[in-house]
This record gives sequence, structure tokens and C-alpha cells, in this order.
Amino acid sequence: MLRDREIFSKRLKKIRLGRRRGKSDKKPLYQLRTLEKKIEASIGEREERLARRPSVTYPEALPIAAKRDEIIQAIQENQVVIISGETGSGKSTQIPKMCLEAGRGIEGMIGCTQPRRIAATSIGRRIAEELGEEIGQSVGYKIRFREKIGRDAYIKIMTDGILLAETQQDPRLYEYDTLIIDEAHERSLNIDFLLGILKSLIGLRPELKIVITSATLDTKKFSDAFDGAPVVEVEGRMYRVEVKYSPLDCELEEAGEVTYVDMAVKAVDTLWQEKASGDILVFMPTEQDIRETCERFEGRKLQGVTVLPLFARLPAAQQGRIYSVTGRKVVVATNVAETSLTIPGIKYVIDTGLPGSPGICPDRGPQASP
Repeated sequence: MLRDREIFSKRLKKIRLGRRRGKSDKKPLYQLRTLEKKIEASIGEREERLARRPSVTYPEALPIAAKRDEIIQAIQENQVVIISGETGSGKSTQIPKMCLEAGRGIEGMIGCTQPRRIAATSIGRRIAEELGEEIGQSVGYKIRFREKIGRDAYIKIMTDGILLAETQQDPRLYEYDTLIIDEAHERSLNIDFLLGILKSLIGLRPELKIVITSATLDTKKFSDAFDGAPVVEVEGRMYRVEVKYSPLDCELEEAGEVTYVDMAVKAVDTLWQEKASGDILVFMPTEQDIRETCERFEGRKLQGVTVLPLFARLPAAQQGRIYSVTGRKVVVATNVAETSLTIPGIKYVIDTGLPGSPGICPDRGPQASP
């Protein structure tokens, strides 16, 4: 196991140093036998992990499934791989499994970072579900103040801040044989620090594999930073989008008689009256707006519809309901539903166009989400 190699190497050097200093032959021999047993135990653990590695399948509907063989080959043949894929292509949930199929995760874990806690927990649960297991077995997660992962796990999903903190105790990150930096295009301070650390580890740990994913097309910067690392591009799914604008009446807004919450509720009422099928996603800028909007919807008692709030501070059990609820649903969310999660079944998107929701664009004005 990777985490044992450096420890055993230091121990062996210490034994050799003791012999040079003229210590008795019996003590080094005893130390060598003890070290041999630990090495055999570590070898046994590696063989056991290889034997019980879970089988992997892929949802064929995801665009990244078509690039499976190309990505696996790139990981096997290169130390660093850059993967560019649009939001919803399946890269966050499928790339850790592709690393597992490529033979990674045996000598150390496959670590995958996410910028947000809500993404780390939901992606971890989703991968575990696709492997047919409970979270905490082959797949686990670790975020601030909460951890659900066993020693025998193959895949570990965590926030980028957690991995950065682990470099204080394990500077060379021997716990991992593969590291995936997801959503690298967000370029937070944590991500920039991690990319710098990984760049320095390339020469020190030639067995370490690094996968960097980005949702933008400007992957050349990442490739150049890692000495021309190969880039694999994954196309997203395209849908025909019909855009409708319902601007607020400025006079009524100034008088406080109508708000963007009123307009969002009205838009859902219109869809309901038209008997439109499919789930609805409503973007709101703040947590307070989300709670108010949900209360308004629940007061209408829409038959057969589940109203679900979604924001970063929401407890994990309630966040997971967006995947487990059967029947029609209305999800009221901040931009985590655009930048961190892909919610299945959404057919209609209502966007306030305010900061905190994804539809605002300083250069082009409000944008429609598919």
C-alpha cells in the first residue's frame, strides 16, 4: 500500500544505520523480521483490495459513457489527463468509476474533490448507489464536521478544502494513488493551491495519476501548466429551449405590490393551469426567498406535487430528497442546482435573473437554462 511504502523505507534505513554503528546482530535481525511481517500484511491488504474491487457499469444515457474507452486509456497511459465536459455530461459521477476500471484505487484511494459540500455528499451517494452499495463502503465522503468513509473504501469524495488540509499531515498525499480535481474552472483559492501542490508532486510520485476536469472549453491553460497533458473533450446533451420573458412592472415593484417571488409563483401557476407535464426548477437568490417561495407553493396545495427546497446549508437528508422523491416535483434552489448538481426530470426552469441565481450574465443579460 502506498501509505506504507515510505514508512517501511524509513524503517529499513534506520535498521541499516544501526548496523553501521556497531549494534549487535540480533537486534537488527529481530527488527527485520518484524518489518517483514508488516510488509507481508501490507501486500495482503493490497491483494485483498484487488480481489474485492466492485464491478462497474455506466448509464448509457450520459454523454461521457461514449468516451469511456478513450478516457480509461488516457488515464492508463498518462500521469495527468485534462477532461473538458459540459454540465450534465456525467463527468463528476462517472470519472471516479472509470479510474477504478482503469486499475486505480488499489494501492491507495481515488480522491475526488468538489468545491461545495452539497456536491461532495450528493455525488458520493450517487456513485455508491450506482455501484449497488451503501455510502461508506466502497465509496465514502468527507466534508467539514462530517465523514462517512471506511478504511477499505476505493473512492473518496471530499471538498477541496479537506484535501488541502490533509497536505499538512501527508505532504505527498500517499493515501491516494489517483486524484481528481473536479470543477477546476471555478479557480477558487483552494483549487489554485491544490493545482500547485500537484504540479510539484508529479516528479516526486511518478505512480500518482491526476485527472483535472473543467466545464469550460479553455482547457489549454490547464494542459500547458502540466507540460502538455492530453485533453479529452466530452460533448453535453442538447435540448431545444423555448425562452419566455415576464418582466416586472417597475411601478408596481417600486410600490412594493409585486416581487420576483410573486412572479415566480405566478409562472408556476401558469404551467399548472396549462397542465404542463414534467418537473419544475425555480432559481432564487437567497435562502429566505427559497423558504418564502416554498411556503407559497405549499399553501396552494398542488395535488400530486412535492415542493422541495435546495440550498447549501440544508441538511443532507433533505438535500437527497431531490433524487428519491417519486412523482412530480417543484425544486426551489440557489445556483447550487446549476453549478454543483444535476437534477433529473427537470423540464421547466424559472429564473429570477438576480445575483445568486445562474441566469445573470453581465455581458449578455439574462440567459435561459435548459
